[in-house]
Amino acid sequence: MASSSSSSSTTAGVYDVFLSFRGETRKSFTDHLYEDLCQARINTFQDDDEIRKGENISDELLKAIEGSKISIIVFSKTYAQSRWCLDELVKILDCKKNLQQMVLPIFYNVDPSEVRKQTGEFGKALAQHRQQFDDQRVDGWKVALTSVADLSGWDLQTMTNGYESKFIKKITEEVLREVNRTYMNVAKYPVGIESHVRDILHLLQTQRNDDIKMFGIFGMGGVGKTTLAKAIYNLSFQKFEGCCFIANIRSQVSEGHHGLVRLQEKLLCKTLNRKKLKIDDVDEGISLIKERLRSKSVLIVLDDINDTSQLESLAGQRNWFGSGSTIIITTRDVQLLSDLEAHEKYMVETLSPEESLQLLSWHAFGVPIPLEEYIEVSQRIARYTVGLPLALTIIGSHLRGRSMQEWSDNAEKLRRTPHDKVQSILKISYDALDDDTKNIFLDIAFFFIGHDKNDTSIILEACGFYVKIGIKTLIERCLLTIEFGRLQMHNLIRDMGREIVQKESPREPGKQSRLLDPKDVFDVLHGNKVIHFICI
Repeated sequence: MASSSSSSSTTAGVYDVFLSFRGETRKSFTDHLYEDLCQARINTFQDDDEIRKGENISDELLKAIEGSKISIIVFSKTYAQSRWCLDELVKILDCKKNLQQMVLPIFYNVDPSEVRKQTGEFGKALAQHRQQFDDQRVDGWKVALTSVADLSGWDLQTMTNGYESKFIKKITEEVLREVNRTYMNVAKYPVGIESHVRDILHLLQTQRNDDIKMFGIFGMGGVGKTTLAKAIYNLSFQKFEGCCFIANIRSQVSEGHHGLVRLQEKLLCKTLNRKKLKIDDVDEGISLIKERLRSKSVLIVLDDINDTSQLESLAGQRNWFGSGSTIIITTRDVQLLSDLEAHEKYMVETLSPEESLQLLSWHAFGVPIPLEEYIEVSQRIARYTVGLPLALTIIGSHLRGRSMQEWSDNAEKLRRTPHDKVQSILKISYDALDDDTKNIFLDIAFFFIGHDKNDTSIILEACGFYVKIGIKTLIERCLLTIEFGRLQMHNLIRDMGREIVQKESPREPGKQSRLLDPKDVFDVLHGNKVIHFICI
């Protein structure tokens, strides 16, 4: 919920919006705007008179401004009469410059030219301030007023002919679109990421700023391509007019729970800040992407591409996008990047032995160095994973809180597992599950990735499973995640589950407990064969 300083003794939290205004609008326009933002669940800071005492702007206000994504400045007739408002304005523009914060000026019954040129009431106020304050401070206020008036803002009279309710609704809708551009969750323990991020940013920055950059990140499954793309996205997205991160494209397209058309819709909605956009077919989507984005500077991440048709449908050519745009692609197939003629390609290497041990330790013990009695066995396990972050994460989580004997048993099991068989390493956590949780895991891997958690739980409970504890266990073992209420699973883990079922009867699909391939399903049903177990 939104909050104000009057209801909290601290401003340590991060706000979506900081409201800067003069007291004359407190009980009218600003109050209505504040309430509308609150009702839209936009976390908004609105100061009270108690923190506007003394000669200088308070630390509480400074922290609130620094901790806000957006500053809304309500310019009313008497705004410039307040030295606190003018100091807020200088601080807001400083945060815009140094922290890439968004600034949204509102001209409430004030002509923008009065603010820009400091005429009318603004000129009178600054003339009075010169009698009390030194010229340097007043000149700083003048520069700030001119700068903010040159930004794209909102004028009550020209936009809605003075209708405040419509005006406020438009402002809230704009703010909602902006605050919904959120940071990606990168990694719980981002070991070894910093150097890769630094290298990639350097490669991107060596290109001309007005170039349309296409950058490829490639490497084996589970090595951290998506994690790096998220980190780059978080550091960069605020510099672009539009942004979009499309995750797990291979999975979404192949499993059909969105398809290429749905991904095109998502791409356009995110980059254009639209709630809905209907596309009928892929060709129409291509035309719309080229038409709507060719004049916009956008950051787009296409994660886990495995087919040229996906690229051709979402980012076929550089000239689809505006000057300064950056398109980042992650893939296991470097040939796809060659076909695209990406500006740069970056191969993600596995972790060093030291980094591997550190990542394993973080997940197993919650500290960067293993407990003393576990050092030798931790080193052995870290070596067997060959520096694969996903395997280290899963194994470390699996071993957390276990006895020394269990660590030794798992180390011995890993010793017999060839290094290149990553799925066998991942299977260690699966083998530790009870039968009920194994079946839940396999059903999700086959049928329910991307589905609503609650709907899936109802289905699986009807099959007689203990779903709540099962899903909790899978999350704890890093075999499953919940994102926006939907079940998600890393492709490598999903493939491991499907391989387990395939090995039940490699040559006779009818004897497998689950079927996914439509051809196998048709052959089995056509031949009136028995499938031992299917839960959908």
